Amino acid sequence: MKKVTLILVVCLGLAAYGALNYHIVVLDGGVKLLKKVHLSLDRTVVDARGPKKAKLLVDPVLLKAGIRDLVTEQSFTIKTK
Repeated sequence: MKKVTLILVVCLGLAAYGALNYHIVVLDGGVKLLKKVHLSLDRTVVDARGPKKAKLLVDPVLLKAGIRDLVTEQSFTIKTK
């Protein structure tokens, strides 16, 4: 029982670390990760499909993180289909 609890605590800690440090950007062609500038849970999952992408390109928090470069370059992508 102690081993299962320890594994669960470690997994939850890693999930919290990822949520605090990365934006998960959902694009038309897949999912991309973007490093956050500040530790926060704000804008952890960002939907950038279709016309919503234009609104994100003027968001100050995402601009500091580099969303403009992420949308235009071919970086780490998880294909959805």
